[in-house]
Amino acid sequence: MNIYFKGLVVSLLLIAGMFTSCEDQPDKFELTGGLPQVSYIRMPYLAQSDSLIVEASLKSIICLVGDNLTSIKELYFNDQKAQLNTSYITSHTMIVQIPDNIPEEVSDKIYMVTAAQDTVEYGFHVIVPKPMIASMSCEYATAGSEVTLYGNYFIDDPNVPLTVTLPDGKQLTTFTKLTNSTITFRMPECDTEGSIRVASIYGESTSTFHYLDSRGLMFDFDGKTGLSNHGWHEREIKTDETSLTGNFVQLGDGTSKMSVDGAWNDGVFAFEYWCGSWDNPQNVTSGDGIALHNLVDFTDFANMALKFEMYIPTSNPWSAGAMQICFAGYDKVTLSGNPIEGFDGVVAGANAKVFNGEDGLGAYGRALYRPWMDTGSYDTGDKWVTVTVPISNFTLDRLGAAAESVPSSPGDFASLTFFVVGGGVNGTECTPIIKLDNIRAVPNK
Repeated sequence: MNIYFKGLVVSLLLIAGMFTSCEDQPDKFELTGGLPQVSYIRMPYLAQSDSLIVEASLKSIICLVGDNLTSIKELYFNDQKAQLNTSYITSHTMIVQIPDNIPEEVSDKIYMVTAAQDTVEYGFHVIVPKPMIASMSCEYATAGSEVTLYGNYFIDDPNVPLTVTLPDGKQLTTFTKLTNSTITFRMPECDTEGSIRVASIYGESTSTFHYLDSRGLMFDFDGKTGLSNHGWHEREIKTDETSLTGNFVQLGDGTSKMSVDGAWNDGVFAFEYWCGSWDNPQNVTSGDGIALHNLVDFTDFANMALKFEMYIPTSNPWSAGAMQICFAGYDKVTLSGNPIEGFDGVVAGANAKVFNGEDGLGAYGRALYRPWMDTGSYDTGDKWVTVTVPISNFTLDRLGAAAESVPSSPGDFASLTFFVVGGGVNGTECTPIIKLDNIRAVPNK
């Protein structure tokens, strides 16, 4: 059963459970002779049964009403064949889902084919959505590099060519590869931050993500925020021929082994930013050690995502250990554990309890990022890619089970740790190099 048909069955069962189908207890289906006749089309829900329609969007579920509809063996919307479920076909009604595929030739007709191969037409317009832009392979792509936009409904019509407009106004119409769900092109010079627009014959959309996104920037390692290592370990901040925007932080050194179960090695595979200072009370409002929620607005954290650029060379792929990404409040970790003005709760000092499980903190929610699980090994093909982790995914404990508690207020976003360790799934021994840059928290809607 393919994904399309599964979706149709689920939708139809939902309709059947919440509403009465077009006819109660229809007889067992039998393909009949003769020609079908459609009188009108409506939505399948009884509450909308008096609303006749002459158009609907891709994937919409509609109800054909007429006579001898059991004579229909095949049904097409334009040139796209629909999946028919005989449980929802009677002589007078047919519930069917419009295919998700975009028609190559638009006739604005439904074609009903009988067992005798006779075809009956009925006028109906299928609405194709405007482009939907989901993501960009690298939101900091440099000039000359190949970049891909991902989404759907990227239609390049001969009469109305598809266009991509960059934040500086440059308009692109030539692409190295184009499908309904991807647009690949060489990135021209563009120093302007902002959204990307895609326009087709069906409309124009603007990305929610930004190219060169500086919103919610926490760590760029080039001095824009002034933040870097601020914990037990000083991971190397470096620059080399692979640099994207200057300096980056690197997890792994290319020789240190990551065991199959992701054994503990925080000296090589952890980046720690624990807010606070050695002052009494601690300074969490400015400078190195500022609480991240005092730098970035986490008020709407439920609709935000953590993003960063990542580079894993083909020479040192990643195949074991989960990248555990954990935000923490003052009660979980700070640099010194000294009091914090305005905070009445217990202030924790420097510790790794959310990762080693002491005092039950291993059950606190974090994200586990392990892209190597799909294929057994992962690298980025010697290029930088953008990684997006929705805050809503920070729901797992240190072993990958459901967490007992999760970040639930802006105050839970004071500190941040990346640590490749454990995670509850075994891989294969490796010596990975994982470069990270432009760590930020941004809106994802």
